[in-house]
Amino acid sequence: MRKLLTTLIFYLGFLPFSPGVLAQDPTVETIGDVGIYAMPVVTLATTLILEDSKGTWQFTKGLILTEAVTFGLKATINKTRPDLSNQNAFPSAHTSTTFHSASFIHRRYGFKYSIPAYALAGFTAFSRIDANKHDEFDILAGAIIGIGSSWLFTSEYQKQSMKLTFTNSQGTYLFGFSYTF
Repeated sequence: MRKLLTTLIFYLGFLPFSPGVLAQDPTVETIGDVGIYAMPVVTLATTLILEDSKGTWQFTKGLILTEAVTFGLKATINKTRPDLSNQNAFPSAHTSTTFHSASFIHRRYGFKYSIPAYALAGFTAFSRIDANKHDEFDILAGAIIGIGSSWLFTSEYQKQSMKLTFTNSQGTYLFGFSYTF
């Protein structure tokens, strides 16, 4: 948990609050817009490639909760965006979705595999501030929702490495044991 908080503070602390680094660059906003779709798709594809059906289901449940909480809050709070375009500022859906994906990878497969995901999630959060769609509070709330949803449903990945088998054929009994390294 300490590593997760350290990472979150790093990305939320340095990326979004660096004024003038890439001030309102449309490319930054586009990358953030791609991130909201790419992160969950890549994360889900990873669970499928690893044939981790339990992980697929855990990720899906967490993503559903993340989106339900995020859009439920958007509908009830009606906070005006910094660019005054609408009243859907709180919380940031881009941030909650990408941080859910990064946190799932962290919790399920380990911190070292989640570093690029956290980097993209942090950049996505930065892109929302840079595009003048959210403030720091919207971003922080989105990250908390995404990470919290992930931690509610995700358990550590346990690859099946041992198998016990039993066969009974014509009065012959065979016990088997295999271990995969």
